[in-house]
Amino acid sequence: MKKIYSYQSNSNRRKLLFALSITLFVMIAEVVGGFISNSLALLGDAGHMLTDSFALGLAIFALTIARIPPNSTKTFGYYRAEILAALFNGSLLIFICGYIFYQAYTRILNPPEIRSTIMLGVATLGLFANLAGILILRDSASQNLNMRGAFLHMLSDTLSSLGVIIGAILIGFTGLRVIDPLISIIIGILILRGAIGLIFDSSTILLEATPKHISLEDVSQGIKQVKGVEDLHHLHLWTIGSGMYALSGHLVINDQMVSESAKILEKVNEVLHSKFDIRHSTLQLECETCDGGICPLAGMHPS
Repeated sequence: MKKIYSYQSNSNRRKLLFALSITLFVMIAEVVGGFISNSLALLGDAGHMLTDSFALGLAIFALTIARIPPNSTKTFGYYRAEILAALFNGSLLIFICGYIFYQAYTRILNPPEIRSTIMLGVATLGLFANLAGILILRDSASQNLNMRGAFLHMLSDTLSSLGVIIGAILIGFTGLRVIDPLISIIIGILILRGAIGLIFDSSTILLEATPKHISLEDVSQGIKQVKGVEDLHHLHLWTIGSGMYALSGHLVINDQMVSESAKILEKVNEVLHSKFDIRHSTLQLECETCDGGICPLAGMHPS
């Protein structure tokens, strides 16, 4: 499992470095273009890019620190640094949305004079660069919350560039400068939706909830179908880090030799691995159900 994670970590780190390079390049282009065209939209988007650059750097740092091996005080290592980074990125996106909404409000009240041709050219450059970043991060975003946060930042950059392009074209043809802030509001709503989902998913992991794509009842039934397992209770299932799941529970078996019990454990772990992709399990064997008066968690969770 460690080798697989290390390979994914190296691959994701390279993708994030590429995305960061794109973001910094587009940010510089928008700053220059914003001053030349007198476009507050481009300058505002450049500030958005600066925030995203920080978020991508944080994601890279989280991947790096997650590779530090476990020790006596951090027995699971630093895998959850990725989840913390995802939570922070989601929170940061909320503030970015607030900034977009505020800027849109001020521009509706007092639309600025802009040179739409330069605005259009710079925004088009940013759009193609951000699309390249999205293609790079797309596959990893579905498997890793930290990468998903980075992907959402790139997506927000792309939507911002697209909004600026549409605004520049419409302003150039109609002269209605209020179009720009209206498009910005739509972009902000789309970003906000993704940010809320990211915060919810990362918070769920930090609360050690059951992974949403795994049914605890299905896991319980799968274990009970193993020959030799008489009963199961105190079952817990949680996420350590992106794609890494852990399970603990008590198995009730008949009184038998240790060698026979080991065979039952082997079969249970095989079921957990093959059917549910659970690679880390801690199972306590018992010949009778433990005393609920002794165990403080008895009755507080499903059996």
